[in-house]
Amino acid sequence: MAAETAKLQAAEAAAVAGVPVPGAEAAEGAEAAEGAEGSEGADEAAVVDGPEAAAPEGQDAAESAPAESAESAESFEPPTPSEPSEAEAESTDHAEEDEEDEPEEVVDAEPVAAEPVAAPAPAVPAERPVRERAEQEPVRLARVPVVYDPAAVEAVRAVLAEGGAPAELAEPAVAALGERAAQALREDPWQVLSLAGVRVEHADGFARALLGADCGPDDERRVRALVVWLLERAAEQGHTALESSVLRTALEKQSVSGAEEGLSAAIAEGRVLVFQDTEDVPGAKPAAADEGDEGPPVRLLLGLDRYALAEESLADGLDRLLKTFEGDDLDWESAAAATSSPSAAALVRAAAVSGLVTHTGGEAARAEPAALVAAARELGLRAYAAAYTAEGRRRLAAHLGEDTAVTVAGLLSGQEGPGREADGSLALDVLAVLDAPQLDVELSATLVEAVPDGARLVLSGDPGVLWSAGPGRAFADLLAAKTCPQVASRTPDPGPIGELVSGIGIGELTAVEAPGKEVVIVPVRDPREAVHRTVQLVADSVPRVIGVPATETQVITPGHGGAVGTQVLNAALKERLNPGPGRFGGFDPGDRVVYAPEPGLTLPGTVLSADPEGLNLDCAGTRVLVPRDQVAALRHGWAMTAQQSAGLRWPAVVVVLPGDAVQALTRAWVYTAFGRGERHLSVVQGADQGLAQAVAGIPAKDRTTRLRSVLREQAREQAAE
Repeated sequence: MAAETAKLQAAEAAAVAGVPVPGAEAAEGAEAAEGAEGSEGADEAAVVDGPEAAAPEGQDAAESAPAESAESAESFEPPTPSEPSEAEAESTDHAEEDEEDEPEEVVDAEPVAAEPVAAPAPAVPAERPVRERAEQEPVRLARVPVVYDPAAVEAVRAVLAEGGAPAELAEPAVAALGERAAQALREDPWQVLSLAGVRVEHADGFARALLGADCGPDDERRVRALVVWLLERAAEQGHTALESSVLRTALEKQSVSGAEEGLSAAIAEGRVLVFQDTEDVPGAKPAAADEGDEGPPVRLLLGLDRYALAEESLADGLDRLLKTFEGDDLDWESAAAATSSPSAAALVRAAAVSGLVTHTGGEAARAEPAALVAAARELGLRAYAAAYTAEGRRRLAAHLGEDTAVTVAGLLSGQEGPGREADGSLALDVLAVLDAPQLDVELSATLVEAVPDGARLVLSGDPGVLWSAGPGRAFADLLAAKTCPQVASRTPDPGPIGELVSGIGIGELTAVEAPGKEVVIVPVRDPREAVHRTVQLVADSVPRVIGVPATETQVITPGHGGAVGTQVLNAALKERLNPGPGRFGGFDPGDRVVYAPEPGLTLPGTVLSADPEGLNLDCAGTRVLVPRDQVAALRHGWAMTAQQSAGLRWPAVVVVLPGDAVQALTRAWVYTAFGRGERHLSVVQGADQGLAQAVAGIPAKDRTTRLRSVLREQAREQAAE
């Protein structure tokens, strides 16, 4: 997954997006995909109890669930939310009707003294793109097609048809199970659960059709498949392992009467790995000295080898950097003294004496790892800074220049940065990685493995933001393990937004002085009013009063579905800002779009035009050509979720908090969403006291991981040597 994610992110390094084009078939695909995003995975969110029942922190069920097959047999048919509910449609209609009336003022009409007053952003005509087209050859986003053995695919289709499953699963089955997939499915029909989008009821129906009375809920094959499936669903929700008791409960909910025996069989066959974990056992107290040799409480964790190996590989790589670092005779003290802040100086001094350093801080603190990289280059070292997103790279480039600032994906793919040495390691001496909380455990392991022996690695990020969309919480676990030098920035984020977000980070939601209307709270009573106010803010109030056009204002909301989700908001915003028939695969020139090829990888852009090859997008000044067969990967992007917005920034942000979103809110979600605005933040507030309660009492949705335990165990072993 890490390598595949890096390849997809590499496209972002050149700016990104993805979708289809002219023709009725493309338009139908876009319509179906847009409708499916809001509710897919709603049933799967409750696969396991406790923390496993929730999607990754800040990520609603639609983001975490696998995509369903586009066409399904009756027994495989997923929910079909292609049409909004009556309430959603009514909400949008209401907002559009209200726009025709004289709008009630939301932001005081008096402009900010230091800012120019801008007229409302007009809709972009079809013949004029939002940005001037680049003259260079466009970046082409195309996946290399995989050709499978036709005979193997046809054999699988026959088995699928016999079991009432959609033929579209044939190629994924061959990819997952090999050329003998047809035979494998006949012998063990529950292996169909390994395919994306297949749920337990689907697999049970498929097995009954093939096996008849020879199958039941306690069939060993079913139990084995369920254990793996549950762990995969947990990984989608951020966990790298689960407690054995949680898995037992989840199996019992799937009508498995012998859950303990099923787990033992899965372990014996090597389907899952078992670990003893002494870290953070819930409710455990440290063992007293007079308690004999019983030792601390132990919990049993079960996990897939994929994530277990990633965590252990990451721990080994971090340990390698600490052990192989030998230092040098360079004048680091003078370099530290030449920096512009005490926190930057502290980071330079820490990196001078260690091969691994962690650095924490907010947006303003990003200048500190940049200062370290600049100082290292002045000392003659090959130093680079890497951000997770292309937009983050652009912010870094303002400090360091284009050649020194890279994306993580571009660095790993070789499209950016220094390239590789003969042994395959990166040709560098110092690497500062920003946005570290956004790296999942597999990508983190891939990155650390590429750093050469003796080099310096600085992992930097804001610990208050949402964790990665993928499994693990690598940066948080490394901070908690305390196995390397840590530098906490003392540089505060400036202005009223910075003050507000800093308070949220420590669990306090307090009013801030905003003389320039940097922060505005807009109370709403119901979803209809929330949609109306959001459109009014983006299209009229913020451009007119704050001076930020609609093209530079981003809406953030808790989920895709619902009466105030991204689907409803994007429909209302398109109608107001860029109305059109969606003649190019559901999109028109001037539409803001977002491409998410992997969870957590968000690539915003604007539609320019379409041609026979695909759809042309402007992604932060880079022209991108999206092949016409990638329609399902594109969404309208005036509104997005907080998880999608992590690592990105806009001049103005409108955060929408409907009353039904209270259960989805956590401190990390609010911190991330509120911190995306550079100059202005409007909060459409319908959550009442639920907002303050989330900030004060729910820091984050927990994840079960092993990295912290592995790192601490390594440290104990080294101390004992």
